[in-house]
Amino acid sequence: MTSRIVVIPTRRAHSNHAEVARSIGVDIIAGRYAQGTRLPGDAEMIAMFGVSRPVLRESVKTLVAKGLLTTKARVGTVVRERAAWNMFDADVLAWHLDAGIDKRFLNDLAEIRLAVEPRAAMLAAAQRSEEDVAELRRSMERMRLEASDSVGFADADLALHVAVARASGNLFMRSIGHVIEAALRASFLLSAPVEPEDRDTVLLWHQKIVDAIAAGDAEAASEAMVYVIHNGMRRHEGTVIETAPADPLPSADTGE
Repeated sequence: MTSRIVVIPTRRAHSNHAEVARSIGVDIIAGRYAQGTRLPGDAEMIAMFGVSRPVLRESVKTLVAKGLLTTKARVGTVVRERAAWNMFDADVLAWHLDAGIDKRFLNDLAEIRLAVEPRAAMLAAAQRSEEDVAELRRSMERMRLEASDSVGFADADLALHVAVARASGNLFMRSIGHVIEAALRASFLLSAPVEPEDRDTVLLWHQKIVDAIAAGDAEAASEAMVYVIHNGMRRHEGTVIETAPADPLPSADTGE
């Protein structure tokens, strides 16, 4: 299979300033505006997007609030380092999907999942209600009915993981699950278990999560969740690679 960055388009913004913010945000995330690059001046950006100055400035404020830009007196608007970006912002995550998912993104996503989801599974084993268990089983049944490489399979997989977070009873874990929902769905689509043996393994270990939570076995639930996440990481190998960023756009500093 050819290695590549995979682009998963998201819904477009509705307002002018939101669409301009999205366009600039995607360019930053894709590397077309590199870290430390000063954006073109207002006049050039207004002409580029065909919007008014207030709309442009509102867009820049949005990107500053999300950690992608900073404004400095006598310097201008500058792209911030990746570490400053608010990765728990729903727009920033959506823009990553528009820009293209690479191995670094998937690894970072898997690491935060490993930090949260096994604990959520443990809590779910202790806190779950009968309705929680019923929802987990419904999601499991949907996974069994759907083709492995279908959107329906990914959606059922996502529903199961969201149900685990909900069953944990922890509001922060539930919130994290909803925030990264789009990224999880994209990850599940990319790691679809297309081989019969892989499908059997995926279904087996997801069923182990459900059974352990239903039985109140916190340790088994956590261990099964860890396995599921690591197995997904294994299937990502060879599918997507981290590639060099696109050529930077002209900088207002250099005039290139």
